[in-house]
Amino acid sequence: MIYIVEDDSNISELVVYTLKMAGFDAQSFTCGTELFKQLENNIPELILLDIMLPGEDGIIILKKIRKTFQTHKIPVIMLTAKGSEYDKVTGLDCGADDYVTKPFGMMELVSRIKAVLRRYSDNTEKKELQAGNIIVDVGKHKVYVNGNEISLTFKEFEMLCMLIESKGLVLSRNKLLESIWGYDFDGETRTIDVHVRSLRQKLGNSGNIIETVRGIGYRIGESS
Repeated sequence: MIYIVEDDSNISELVVYTLKMAGFDAQSFTCGTELFKQLENNIPELILLDIMLPGEDGIIILKKIRKTFQTHKIPVIMLTAKGSEYDKVTGLDCGADDYVTKPFGMMELVSRIKAVLRRYSDNTEKKELQAGNIIVDVGKHKVYVNGNEISLTFKEFEMLCMLIESKGLVLSRNKLLESIWGYDFDGETRTIDVHVRSLRQKLGNSGNIIETVRGIGYRIGESS
């Protein structure tokens, strides 16, 4: 699935049509608010993001995508009518993977998308995380304990990945809440405790690998 954030309906409809003809699933949004609402439940393979948008512009949206743990690795290609070197550098410095200036050819766009997806696939398809007897296949979104696959919710999966990637470091409840639930989540840090308890239960005897640091948050020790 590819998400397109573009407020010009003529452009977004053409891009969606072209992508579907090229074999991709595609969905369009007119602003960042619509995008982030969808990202709460579904993560795409790639995002095409216009800079000039109503409300928050594409650069602000890109910064939010890169700062939030559950979305920070999504490939992003910027789409914009601006062609100055400054705008290109700003987008790339903020974490864009590529930059396409309007007007652009549809076949060129598809080619650029495939190139970015190939690059990400090469970097992630073999990536595994491990802590003790827990193995996480990041590319396939699967978790194994003692060789047996277990089922986690999306946010439990993201939390486990974040803890393993930060092995040895204490992650505060606020940090976990902000990174996994995003900027606009209004829940209390109690939400983190509930998810950690559920995650520990699903990990069975291996759940004690997640240590509670009283008054701060959680961690997985370096020796795991």
